[in-house]
Amino acid sequence: MVSYCDWLSRIAALVLGVAGGQSVAMTPKNPPSTPPIVIAHRGASGLRPEHTLAAYDLAIDQGADFIEPDLVPTKDDVLVARHENAIADTTDVADHPEFASRRTTKTIDGHNLTGWFVEDFTLAELKTLRAKERLPKLRPANTAYDGRFEIPTLAEIIALAKRRSAETGRTIGIYPETKHPTYFAGIGHPTDLLLVGRVADAGEIGRVLGLGIDADRATRLG
Repeated sequence: MVSYCDWLSRIAALVLGVAGGQSVAMTPKNPPSTPPIVIAHRGASGLRPEHTLAAYDLAIDQGADFIEPDLVPTKDDVLVARHENAIADTTDVADHPEFASRRTTKTIDGHNLTGWFVEDFTLAELKTLRAKERLPKLRPANTAYDGRFEIPTLAEIIALAKRRSAETGRTIGIYPETKHPTYFAGIGHPTDLLLVGRVADAGEIGRVLGLGIDADRATRLG
């Protein structure tokens, strides 16, 4: 039986590219015989804008076992990968005059935020936007990729993981996190149910670890 300490060391996450493209590893004093599981948090976000297929793809090239997308729902209930539902800092939405009227102020999990929000856009509308670097002062090199990548859907991320698994001979898993689930449930977008439904539809439950759902919500879903 694997000991608790050995298990912790095996699942220690390696965060790819968060410090200017360098990898930061948690190395146990007595390394286990089984290598640690590598989880790419937001993809290779030190080298490509986070939560893009390019960032996930590069993370897999760097050896990631799992890619970790943050998920939020669109107006038409499609899960897409963004750090949060406010998208002014991660897309070029402010450069689209056709969406100027959608700038608004909302209270989300107790915080007042002004900007544009994923849940006010259909997937087709979001696909007209392009991703940009969220932290340009921290990761200035990534701004070279601003405007090049779409906002990916969960379905597209699953397809990427399947394709790269076939290419590499490794099983590339997905470790998702649903963002602001209480807020979204309150406005009629139950992200947990959308996630479970999407994964079940894709036949990929075994590929998706944990489903990004806390214990209380998992109990209610069950």
